[in-house]
Amino acid sequence: MTSQPQPPLPGIAQNLARLVATVISEIRPRLIEAALSGERSENRNLRHSDNFLSSHDLWMHRRYQELLAEIIPSFVYASEEADPQIVGDDPDPDLCVLVDPLDTSELAVRALYGYTHVMVYSRSLARPVAAVVGDIFHHLQIYLAARDDAGQDQAFLFTQTGTRYALRLNRSAELNEALITNYLMKPTERFQPLARKSALMEELSRPSSDGVSRGRVGVDFGSVSLCHIAAGFTDAVIEFAKGFAVWDLAPGHYILNAAGGVVLDLQGQPIPLDYQFGTVAEIVEAMDRRDMFVAASSLPLAQDILATLGKQ
Repeated sequence: MTSQPQPPLPGIAQNLARLVATVISEIRPRLIEAALSGERSENRNLRHSDNFLSSHDLWMHRRYQELLAEIIPSFVYASEEADPQIVGDDPDPDLCVLVDPLDTSELAVRALYGYTHVMVYSRSLARPVAAVVGDIFHHLQIYLAARDDAGQDQAFLFTQTGTRYALRLNRSAELNEALITNYLMKPTERFQPLARKSALMEELSRPSSDGVSRGRVGVDFGSVSLCHIAAGFTDAVIEFAKGFAVWDLAPGHYILNAAGGVVLDLQGQPIPLDYQFGTVAEIVEAMDRRDMFVAASSLPLAQDILATLGKQ
């Protein structure tokens, strides 16, 4: 990761980064007030009955639609909080904007963790062209990937004060020295299946040549977990219990891919960047899909994790 001078970002990436930073600056005071007051504004979640939903999620859903319309004339708006809809005059726009307005909202209203995901996908190219994952409460604020004019994907990290770092993975940990994360928040649905992976736990506990046990298991959340790998902060994330919805996986997947990392399904095959958003009907279908995966800083580490997960 380097903060050396970087070439200009593509226009859509610049606009998307500014837009996400704006939304973060607007929502952060609301979430802090919710945490300090204890008024968390929980709503009944009609679309995803097992997920926490607050009035802040719904406000961000509407705010994103409003701001995106100012920078993209026509697009399919595919938000976690509503059915996909066409915004603008074009009845069949090329761009689909995938949004998870407020990820980990049950923690965000406690001012602990909060993230926001936006990805712009070209239906004609069948791939993303820009994605931003924003961290609402931390100084390392914007994780971004974009396709440049030469057709190359580049990944970057921006601090809250605007310093930009290029993200390019050039190292990988051995499995017994890796920090592996998982969304283990839900006790029976997520934590217990992870705890039963005894071979993985034994491998992570195996001492290095100097006798020190360095392997660790950590908790992480949605797309930002893949961004943390892209930045070199963690080594891998695993999801095998329920699967990530497309708005949780896709933005971070694209950013990690642009940084040189890998995302494999549980059969060891790379998960493609084509999310099958060819038609509005296919976008609706994709909203119901869940993917199980191993994401890692390198292919050997991902393969080692998969081999270990397959053991009893």
